[in-house]
Amino acid sequence: MKAVFDELGIKAVNSGACWGSAGWLPTEGRELITSHNPATGEPLAQVAQASEQDYETVTAKADEAFRKWRTVPAPIRGEMVRDMGNELRKHKDALGKLVTLEMGKIVQEGWGEVQEMIDICDFAVGQSRMLYGNSMHSERPGHRMYEQYHPLGIVGIISAFNFPVAVWAWNSALAAICGDASLWKPSSKTPLTGIAVQNIINPVMDRHGCPGIFSLVVGRGSVVGARLVNDKRIPLVSFTGSSYQGRKVGESVGGRFGRTILELGGNNAIIVTPNADLKLAIPAIAFGAVGTAGQRCTSTRRIIVHDSMRDTLVKKLLGAYKQVPIGDPIKEGTLMGPLVDTGAVQDMMNAIDRIKQEGGEVLCGGEKLEGDKYPGGCFVTPCIAAAKNEFKIVQEETFAPILYIITYKTLDEAVAIHNDVPQGLSSAIFTTNLLEAEQFLSSVGSDCGIANVNIGTSGAEIGGAFGGEKETGGGRESGSDAWKAYMRRQTNTINWSKDLPLAQGIKFYL
Repeated sequence: MKAVFDELGIKAVNSGACWGSAGWLPTEGRELITSHNPATGEPLAQVAQASEQDYETVTAKADEAFRKWRTVPAPIRGEMVRDMGNELRKHKDALGKLVTLEMGKIVQEGWGEVQEMIDICDFAVGQSRMLYGNSMHSERPGHRMYEQYHPLGIVGIISAFNFPVAVWAWNSALAAICGDASLWKPSSKTPLTGIAVQNIINPVMDRHGCPGIFSLVVGRGSVVGARLVNDKRIPLVSFTGSSYQGRKVGESVGGRFGRTILELGGNNAIIVTPNADLKLAIPAIAFGAVGTAGQRCTSTRRIIVHDSMRDTLVKKLLGAYKQVPIGDPIKEGTLMGPLVDTGAVQDMMNAIDRIKQEGGEVLCGGEKLEGDKYPGGCFVTPCIAAAKNEFKIVQEETFAPILYIITYKTLDEAVAIHNDVPQGLSSAIFTTNLLEAEQFLSSVGSDCGIANVNIGTSGAEIGGAFGGEKETGGGRESGSDAWKAYMRRQTNTINWSKDLPLAQGIKFYL
């Protein structure tokens, strides 16, 4: 741990507010929060939370930085992001391990998350030369019409504990090449990873003469979070979290006519048809449900299986679950680490009680793991439960490794069950039947923002736009044309004639 902390500049007490390479704000007189290792319960380090005045200092600097940065040509902005990606490459091992130490996901997933950061930097570098507008024909003689995109301003990024660094990169890399500054409020459950990322990128900003383009504010949601959401200097807020909190953010930002990118809850299902290849389906289900201890917004939570396949599928899943090594996430070979804290464990236990109360049956797992091998009180066994889609607990997202088994008779019924939840993030079908696959991907199929065939619900690539519908919020991040959310669109008309014809043929004489 010491080597990781030394490489990433983590101290016993860290500042929680920064305005880039100009330096960190002082820690004196600030309230401290302690970050714990969920695998052991041990304290890792403390972070000084930003005050309202700290927030004002950082935001004013970010606004000043944006006004200069927007004048820099986009391809040159891309060179800075290229440099950022290279710095992340240098520190991939250490940063991935810090993600594991602070959040609890296995080290393979920690490294994978940092690789997402590197990938989106590479994507953004290319995108910096492709911020395309459109040209269209005017109905008026001697006129030219076109559209162009301009930098928007400061992008506020509020990220969640489960992806403590990747989501920041999805937003900030694209925001930077679009000419925006970023102001990041990481989760108070994972502040050290935010400190580490800021330490990595501060020299990059210094080299490129753009201090303040990436800024960090660690603090209470009621203090800095509320200020950020209601700050008119921040035209776009990207929020990742629960649907409950996302609704509040959307209402507050919308009330001041700001924009939001909302990445909220998921209740992701996989349909398993009689034509499924179970050699593909079983590992995909297991990774989707058990990976990150069920703490991904794309985690698989419901299996909708044809009733003729139900017993076979459950038997194979039970066998797979018995083989999942649970323990210290930093050790190679571990496939499931702890939940993020004891509160998450209690939420899982409460959900299991509700499953039983509503008439469901726990088929395996759902126990707390204790003893010398499982310190910290955050380890559990992944749970499989027989349930009905209409159960209230099934309609909700429980951020834990609970997998519901639901049966169907016809594909139309399966799709109806699949769509009959408030959330709409990720979805999948396992089938070797082309007609079933095409129906699932059609307008009468999955209502989610992500729909897959013969791969699971979890593990999206950065090349496609990421996000979902309904109570998932409708936001899109990462690839495709998601960059447009970070810019303002402008329609331009140039009259190069010597006349002044009006649109729609209107005659107006003076």
